[in-house]
Amino acid sequence: MNPLYLASGSPRRRELLTQIGVPFSVVSAPIDETPLPNESAPAYVERLARAKAAAGLANVEGPAVVLGADTAVVLDGRILGKPENREDALAMLADLSGREHQVLTAVALVEGLRVQSVCVTSTVRFRTIGTDEAQRYWESGEPADKAGGYAIQGLAAVFVTGLTGSYSAVVGLPLSETADLLGQFGITCWQSLAHTPEVTNPR
Repeated sequence: MNPLYLASGSPRRRELLTQIGVPFSVVSAPIDETPLPNESAPAYVERLARAKAAAGLANVEGPAVVLGADTAVVLDGRILGKPENREDALAMLADLSGREHQVLTAVALVEGLRVQSVCVTSTVRFRTIGTDEAQRYWESGEPADKAGGYAIQGLAAVFVTGLTGSYSAVVGLPLSETADLLGQFGITCWQSLAHTPEVTNPR
């Protein structure tokens, strides 16, 4: 089994992989994340996930499996990236307020010339967000580096009134689909349990 590398600087993705008991190392994978003209959101996130995995593999010596992932918040077909500034973040929150939006997360694994990827779509509904509340949320610092200007696992949890799909995908990594992909590359989950002493039922 070749070692796994995560081509992402996201602490959320590191936490999620650790949660399912998969050991890995982190590798740098800087890429241009500018959408292509007329590129659909699913094509965009899958292209970026594959590009990150390939860029990560280029920075690794020896045989390896590299995981790349990308997440986009989509409203009315428009991709909401990371806010550029306060005004941009507040505009995003105003657009998301009281509405449903989609969160797309793509995961790609690359090993040599072999590449496989999957894209997962979830739907999130927000309650109405007041102007003062949005301002306070921006001042928390949380929205600055998040797609769509919010973090569902953080303070923004209070905005969420509904979720259809994968919660972990909205956070940044769809765990069920990721585990399936890893298995196809010979990497098993729950490796931290491999040497746990067997517990017998007491009489």
